[in-house]
Amino acid sequence: MRRQMESLRMADTVWIGTRKGAFALRPDARRRTYRLIGPQFLGHIIHHIVADPRDPKSLLMAAKTGHLGPTVFRSTDRGRIWVEATQPPAFRKAADGETPKAVTRVFWLTPGHPSEPGCWYAGTSPAGLFRSDDGGARWEPVAGFNDHPMHPKWAPSLATPDGELLHSILVDPRDRLHQYLAISIGGVFESTDGGRDWAPLNEGVAADFMPDPNVPFGHDPHCVVMHPLHPDRLYQQNHCGIYRIDRPSRRWVRIGEAMPKSIGDVGFPVVLDAADPDVAWVLPMDGTKVWPRTSIRGRPAVYATRNSGRSWRRLDRGLPPANAWFTVLRQAMCADRRSSPSLYFGTTAGEVWVGTNGGANWRRVAQHLPEIYSVTVAA
Repeated sequence: MRRQMESLRMADTVWIGTRKGAFALRPDARRRTYRLIGPQFLGHIIHHIVADPRDPKSLLMAAKTGHLGPTVFRSTDRGRIWVEATQPPAFRKAADGETPKAVTRVFWLTPGHPSEPGCWYAGTSPAGLFRSDDGGARWEPVAGFNDHPMHPKWAPSLATPDGELLHSILVDPRDRLHQYLAISIGGVFESTDGGRDWAPLNEGVAADFMPDPNVPFGHDPHCVVMHPLHPDRLYQQNHCGIYRIDRPSRRWVRIGEAMPKSIGDVGFPVVLDAADPDVAWVLPMDGTKVWPRTSIRGRPAVYATRNSGRSWRRLDRGLPPANAWFTVLRQAMCADRRSSPSLYFGTTAGEVWVGTNGGANWRRVAQHLPEIYSVTVAA
């Protein structure tokens, strides 16, 4: 399958995956106006669009395309033409006596290590890890995780509102064999041998919904990120708070306890400043007992830390002061790599907002889109 898109100039592109197709935003030279391009794949669910940092012309798209089901599309010309994978992610054939498993969503995409051009990883629902070594054309299951003896306990396919999701696949830029992933619900897991074996990494993380809140797995990480210049520093936005870990420690620290008590530390995304491992941004949502999953009291705001979570500052200048009842999902917030970064987030109400100067000033640059699942920047 091939899809054409209007020619894109050489500049940052903000890629937007929605419940009903893919869109792109292109800023002018001064980033004062943004031009909306698309849609592509109108009517299809687009979970993730990710540019390859090793090859600026290449992108992958995780999609669920109507009757064709879950798949991956790839582009080698900055998104003008997309070609479907010849072998999308799929679990191995079940052996006699095993319950067959089928991929229902390709949910997450991560480029492989810089030393492995063409390598990509994908996370699915139900929780599966897949690898491609040819730029996303053919995908193979990672047996070390999918067939791990503990996999049925780590990923028991609990009936959560959004289903079981494998996401936040991270590759240590210093060592291609050192990897992390997260499962909602399941927890964070680490491999030091290129995915052949895995172990839980959840000490210190609360699991308030479990009979034993200190279980080694069964947690609900919403998003986990690694700092590119300081890969021993990881941040996590969890169902039960905001956390940071500094390896080789195995214990997460709940930095969300420094958030205002009236706001709490529940949300989906966490975003890092690529130049400073002490700077992070989150966008809290209402996580009270009935889990409204809306902005708190209808007043959305981004919260920033500049000291690795010891304190947080509210950033809401330009955002709606009232009656904005949306949520921002885990893949729908990002930052560019400029010295004074701009932040972008897309909402469940179909709006895209940009926050210049590290989120100090916000304005809406797109509206009336379908529900937004992901927002990423391709440099």
